[in-house]
Formats: sequence, C-alpha cells, structure tokens
Amino acid sequence: MTTWGYLGLQDSASPLMEQLIFFHDHAMVVIILIVSFVGYMMASLFFNKYIHRFLLENQNIEIVWTIIPAVILVFIAFPSLRLLYLLDEVNKPSVTLKVVGHQWYWSYEYSDFMQVEFDSYMVPTTDLGNEGFRLLDVDNRTVLPMNTQIRVLISAADVIHSWTVPALGVKADAIPGRLNQVNFLVNRPGLFYGQCSEICGANHSFMPIVIESVNVDSFLGWIYNFSE
Repeated sequence: MTTWGYLGLQDSASPLMEQLIFFHDHAMVVIILIVSFVGYMMASLFFNKYIHRFLLENQNIEIVWTIIPAVILVFIAFPSLRLLYLLDEVNKPSVTLKVVGHQWYWSYEYSDFMQVEFDSYMVPTTDLGNEGFRLLDVDNRTVLPMNTQIRVLISAADVIHSWTVPALGVKADAIPGRLNQVNFLVNRPGLFYGQCSEICGANHSFMPIVIESVNVDSFLGWIYNFSE
C-alpha cells in the first residue's frame, strides 16, 4: 500500500490543489474509458472472422467517430478552463510574500511588515538532525498563516528558477527582471516541502522550499519576534 501511495499526488493543503486533484481524477476516468474501449475493439478485431467484400465506406461511422472524440474533449476542456481561471484569480490577499531566486538559495520578504526578510538555505546533510529531511530542510522556514489568502510575488536575481510547492498546487517561474504572481490559501497547519523545478545550474537540486503553516496568532507572534 505504501508503494502505491508514492505513485499519486501529494495530499492537498489548499483548495486549489484539491481542484487540481479532482481534475486529474476526472481526466484519468475519461482516459481509462477510452483505453478500455479501444482495447476491446482491437481484441475483437483480432479474433473475429467477419468479412464484408463490398464494404468500401460508411459515412455514418465516420460521423460517429468524429463527433464522439469532440464531445469527449469538451468534457475535458471545460473543467480545465475553469481550473485555469481559478488558478489565476486573486481574491483580496491579506499577506504578500516576495520571493527572489538566487544561485542557489531563496530570499523572502514580507512586504506588509517592516524589516521582515531573510535568506533560506538548504541544511547540509552533516548538520541535519534525526528529525530532518535530507535535501529538503532549510535553515529559515517560510512561516505563513493558515486560512488566509496569500499572494506571492516571484522573481530572480540571476537565472531562471521555479518556486514550487506541490501540496499547495503552486508552481511559478522566477525570471530576472519580471514579477510573476501566484495566489493560494493554506487550509491546514503543517510543513509543506518543495524544490526549485527549473534546471538553473550545478546546485539546482539544492534549493528546497519549506512552508510552515500556523494559526494567525502564532504568525503574528513570529513576526513580532522577528522584528525585534
């Protein structure tokens, strides 16, 4: 059972990721039905002995096999377009986080608060405790309040990076000279891990991201302690 668990998506921690998982399941059901039907037709063609010497063309069949795929594509396209709209929608964010990618670490700045900014480096394996995750833990976690609309502004200082947290359904390129924007809401507390998903150089795989989701009171306490 554990092996099968690794083949799926991560557990959702945001409404956007829930919608992405629902769409994935919807598309997989359609694909399984198509593959099953095509496989059945191929098997029946291999083993039947039906022969029709005068069957040259059949317009009805051609109409059917043109219309049915078009209808199937519509059933996939409409949920996909709806989801794309939801992913780009920004709903009055309460907290703005600015992320800048460097070779090879991340810088974070809480734009709504004075002097709350830091760099986040991967913890070396030699300094990692028994409770840490190799190549995934960082020295400074990004603390965010749960059940709060978060806006993340993403850019880079040198080359193209990609800020990605799978459990939140967030992935955006960090491009020098350009600001990209993502929006999400974390609906449960916990630690959520991600990595740079762009091949940005020799240490590309050593740019982990750790989001720590806490309640609003704990977040404000963290901001107060950080500012002192």
